[in-house]
Formats: sequence, structure tokens, C-alpha cells
Amino acid sequence: MNALPTLLTSGAALVSITRTVQAVAVLSLAAVSVLARSPQRRRDARQVLALLLRRKHTR
Repeated sequence: MNALPTLLTSGAALVSITRTVQAVAVLSLAAVSVLARSPQRRRDARQVLALLLRRKHTR
């Protein structure tokens, strides 16, 4: 029973780190999709961004 608060705290920290990494990835892909010089790179970034956001909303 003593390990339960530690596990909950560790789990919450892991979730927050995962969400932060995901937010950074989405923001950087959004920036690339707007700021990239090559049209192909912008198109690729938009496709990856669409995949990430679609998966995020289905959960």
C-alpha cells in the first residue's frame, strides 16, 4: 500500500512529460508546415500534422 502514492506520482509525471513532448512535436510540425521553403516539405509536414492530430482526437 505504501507504493501506491509513489506509483501514482510517477504515472502523473510520465503522462505530463508525454503530453509536453507531443505538444512540442505538434507545434514544431505546424511551424514547419508554414515556414518551410520547399513546397514538398510544407506538404509533408501538413500530412504528418494531420495524422498526429487525427490520432489525438480519436483517443
